[in-house]
Amino acid sequence: MAEDGPQKQQLEMPLVLDQDLTQQMRLRVESLKQRGEKKQDGEKLIRPAESVYRLDFIQQQKLQFDHWNVVLDKPGKVTITGTSQNWTPDLTNLMTRQLLDPAAIFWRKEDSEAMDWNEADALEFGERLSDLAKIRKVMYFLITFGEGVEPANLKASVVFNQL
Repeated sequence: MAEDGPQKQQLEMPLVLDQDLTQQMRLRVESLKQRGEKKQDGEKLIRPAESVYRLDFIQQQKLQFDHWNVVLDKPGKVTITGTSQNWTPDLTNLMTRQLLDPAAIFWRKEDSEAMDWNEADALEFGERLSDLAKIRKVMYFLITFGEGVEPANLKASVVFNQL
């Protein structure tokens, strides 16, 4: 059967665990605990079940979000939240207001190989990535792992159509 027009070329961009930045954020939590200090007003401290991931935009222009490619190798749940923060090596603190809505939530049920997701929110979030790619070379995500899942169980990427 003939296609309705030319096939769009796709570009898959992986979300990569940023171990250094995750560790720096964990050190911030430990430092506050050791000194008996409280977080800044509105500051978002990383929790043990959270890690920082990054997406490096290999191409920034003429991208149209197509779909998320998220795979968990065991049952569980992940929540992918984008950040509006452009982190620098000195690690300015992450503030709650810098977390973007909506988040994309993906889960895999027991006895199932299929992934489920909050489709409308995940699609809206994905579409925002196309716009953010125009002004950023890298984007950071806070990924929350639930139900026994950890970074080693996750493979995630975003697929764009090249226009």
